[in-house]
Amino acid sequence: MGEFWPVADVLAHLAGRWRVDRTVRDLTSGAEGRFEGATLFRPLDGGGLLHEESGTFTWQGVPRPAERTLRFLPGPRPGTADVRFSDGRPFHDLDLTSGHHVADHPCSADLYRGEFTVQDTDHWHTTWRVRGPAKDLLLTTDYAREH
Repeated sequence: MGEFWPVADVLAHLAGRWRVDRTVRDLTSGAEGRFEGATLFRPLDGGGLLHEESGTFTWQGVPRPAERTLRFLPGPRPGTADVRFSDGRPFHDLDLTSGHHVADHPCSADLYRGEFTVQDTDHWHTTWRVRGPAKDLLLTTDYAREH
């Protein structure tokens, strides 16, 4: 079906463990970093998925452990999700029924714009562009399902 793979139910599709490879580029300075690790989407009490990401983030040659937790809750329409930070604050919506979605997240003076694409049942990709008075970043992430 072209370059995108439609997903009828985003939460069912994401459930499980994914290998994560992310590049981070500061478009102002030219500095680059890389995150390598895994994301586990596991059932959340009351519905939805808990997204737990952990791995190693290397920035300017210095590796550090890194992790984050998000909540993927059932969205307003079947097959969609409401993505929230671990403390419950809204992050963005997610609708992959076409295999492609763009979401914005304003954060103080910055704007995070995410583009989500699904290639097939075992591969998806995100690109976040972060722009603001002191930021101009590009974060590109590839996810591959672990079997």
